[in-house]
Amino acid sequence: MPRKLPALNADNRPFWQGGENHALLIHRCGACSRYFHPPSPVCPACASLEVGPQPVSGKGKVVSFTINHQPWTPELKEPFVIAIVELDEQEGLRFVTNIEDTPAEAVHIGMSVRVRFLQEEDVWLPLFIKD
Repeated sequence: MPRKLPALNADNRPFWQGGENHALLIHRCGACSRYFHPPSPVCPACASLEVGPQPVSGKGKVVSFTINHQPWTPELKEPFVIAIVELDEQEGLRFVTNIEDTPAEAVHIGMSVRVRFLQEEDVWLPLFIKD
């Protein structure tokens, strides 16, 4: 599936390139211990500057999803699943991703998933599959 790649910067580079080492890196605050995403130089919970990427398990659950049937480009294979995944490390630690290698009709709220990475240029996209 053709994907638009993110512009890399100092804050998000570990997230988008951690997959090279098979690691899902999520920013965590050293002051209050909260994980947060998207990455930023300041903790959104306590405003500390003591933040940085930390590896997480890469396991989580589907908390919301939609099945897209629109072939936006000729190369795009549909249907495909766009999901919000909540990581096991912390309640509310969520991000938008795709669920792959699972029939769209089999995806459901609460489904256990795990990360796998797809390399495109210098970016390793964190995608999820059924665990």
